[in-house]
Amino acid sequence: MLGIPLRYLIKHPISGVTDIAADPLQIISTAQDVYLADRERRGPQCHYETDDNWEQRLHAHLGVPLPCQASSEFWKLWRGVIGDLEAAGIRPGPESFQRWNDGDAGFVRAIWCLVRHLKPKNVVETGVAHGVTSRCILEALEKNGSGRLSSIDLPPLERPWRKQVGVAVRGRCAERWSYIKGSSRRHLPQLLSHLGQIDLFIHDSLHSERNVRFKLDRAWAVLRPNGALVVDDVDANWGFRSFTQTFSGHLSMVCEAEPLHPDLRRFNKKGLFGIILKQPTAQA
Repeated sequence: MLGIPLRYLIKHPISGVTDIAADPLQIISTAQDVYLADRERRGPQCHYETDDNWEQRLHAHLGVPLPCQASSEFWKLWRGVIGDLEAAGIRPGPESFQRWNDGDAGFVRAIWCLVRHLKPKNVVETGVAHGVTSRCILEALEKNGSGRLSSIDLPPLERPWRKQVGVAVRGRCAERWSYIKGSSRRHLPQLLSHLGQIDLFIHDSLHSERNVRFKLDRAWAVLRPNGALVVDDVDANWGFRSFTQTFSGHLSMVCEAEPLHPDLRRFNKKGLFGIILKQPTAQA
């Protein structure tokens, strides 16, 4: 139903209609985004050659040898975050948040190392779900002793799911977090204008070429030299490829995801994510 959960509305008509009436323009915009994304999925799939040595290439670009201390730090935190979700009765992994995934170990480990080595001041993320990626970014910023994370996410209409948004984020690191409720199309341009410059951008929300390009194009314009863009589920649309073909002055790599259990929707039962590193000579 164009992104509006019909079953939920039938079961909870008063609360559902109340939530829709509170921001009808957002509902219309979301319905349009979902409709256009569904149309995109009927077209040909985008195929990528994955880089099996992406960690070595990433760290070589950052000037850091492997294995790095940050990778060791990551695995200890990762086990704790996943354990906390399981203790709360949540089964992490593919489709753990409605039909969406939280960040997998490969995707989040790449982000963890980027945060620890780039020492970013401003990190922007679109898509939160349970907040696994958000929590790991915040913990990395806390270890750095500086930096903030701004996350934009449109919560589900269903109130039980809405209560689960960001549940993985806890502890002192949460003080570094700004959570903006709503769509990226509505809030991202204003956020980027306010920040002026960003060091790291992460896309993990609606995976359509239209949506990915809307975000990456705008993030690139304010991304500092040597900053990075990280994009989840690049195999789900043509956005990553069309961006890298349109813009120059970057190093890009496509990486195989590491889900906690097989993602049967993906061609390789894992999925892919992409990294774009902005060169010092790149044009906005």
